[in-house]
Amino acid sequence: MPAPAVAIVGRPNVGKSTLFNRLVGRRLALVHDRPGVTRDRREGPATLGGLTFQVIDTGGIEDADPGTLAGRVRRQTEAAIAGASAVLFMIDARAGILPLDESLARVLRRSGKPVVLVANKCEGSRAEQGFLEAFALGLGEPLRLSAEHGEGLADLYDALAAILPGTEEGATEERGIAPLQLAIVGRPNVGKSTLVNRLIGAERQITGPEPGITRDAIAIDWGVRGQRVRLVDTAGLRRKGRIVDRAEDLAVEDSLRAIRLAQVAVLVIEGRALDRQDLAIARFAAEEGRAVVIAVNKWDLVADRQPALTGLRERLAEALPQLKGVAVVPLSALTGEGMSRLMPAVLAAFAVWGRRVPTGELNRWLNEAVADHPPPAVAGRAQRLRYITQARVHPPTFVLFASRAEALPESYLRYLTNGLRERFRLPGVPIRMHLRKGRNPYAKGE
Repeated sequence: MPAPAVAIVGRPNVGKSTLFNRLVGRRLALVHDRPGVTRDRREGPATLGGLTFQVIDTGGIEDADPGTLAGRVRRQTEAAIAGASAVLFMIDARAGILPLDESLARVLRRSGKPVVLVANKCEGSRAEQGFLEAFALGLGEPLRLSAEHGEGLADLYDALAAILPGTEEGATEERGIAPLQLAIVGRPNVGKSTLVNRLIGAERQITGPEPGITRDAIAIDWGVRGQRVRLVDTAGLRRKGRIVDRAEDLAVEDSLRAIRLAQVAVLVIEGRALDRQDLAIARFAAEEGRAVVIAVNKWDLVADRQPALTGLRERLAEALPQLKGVAVVPLSALTGEGMSRLMPAVLAAFAVWGRRVPTGELNRWLNEAVADHPPPAVAGRAQRLRYITQARVHPPTFVLFASRAEALPESYLRYLTNGLRERFRLPGVPIRMHLRKGRNPYAKGE
């Protein structure tokens, strides 16, 4: 059965060829700042996480007469869309939404093809306004991406896995569900590889007292409780100033890439200790939108366990509010103590990461939250919070429509986020809240 095809389309110079090169893993397409460099369709085999597919790079679509060169490029792109299983529609978030983007969105909506809206060049604050404008294209929540820097690929994986069934490596017809992508991360020598060996019940990873034995992110296909798992053991992540050679630098890059491609990250820490680097790793996972579970390894060496556990949870609540309620699992990978609780915690975090809240329940909660604690007035006028909806899962992501969105203070957003987490049982996962100015887009005649 041939691999499904994914076409990358957009107006000129939004970064389509850069993403194409990243997906195929080599520089097949010419990349240049000058728009219009790509004209012909270019195809190549792509791999993203566990997905394999054929990716098609297309020329930038412009409004042009059919007989012109730009018109012929457009016909080639339209043919690629017609033959594709799915389309990645790319915009330049730094430039914002232009009339041509709106025209292309109408073409894609009429095509009937599954479309993933990709907001490229999202590195830096300049892209935020363009990212929010992209909601108006009517193609769902835009996906934040930096094709140049490789940021946002985990979210791209999630989006494609949902619309390209059966593409992940090793899938069978009987077990066509994509595996849970699980990364085991932490500082050097906290017992990550020992933990992996204990989980899978085999001496799969080399272990020892010397820090830094694991150099590459090693993927292991495994299964637990009927759930297929792709388990990734990673190299220890030290602070940047302590990295001593290029080999370790590359290992760290590989570990960060594993977090970006994970769905759940198990952060392994040592006993009662909670190092600044542990917190930095957890924050990185949260920024990437991953669910997190804390595995407290070497628990067999801790004497006063209850005070240690209480102190650890208090420190996590204070230092990681973005992961409030994160599961903490004390265990010993060496002796096996507590190991039976780890995977249930991982599966629970994975379920929360994918939880969807009905829109009606969300807006009833919003009305209650505003009644209990109204937002501060702006220039003497009451701020109206008009509507909230969940735009996506993985992680739970919400869009809030307000009369003066730009004036809503960060403290009030934290109040709403904490309320969401408590009411709808969303512990241990990052929650994204995007603000939009204007009316409820689903209300008639407002």
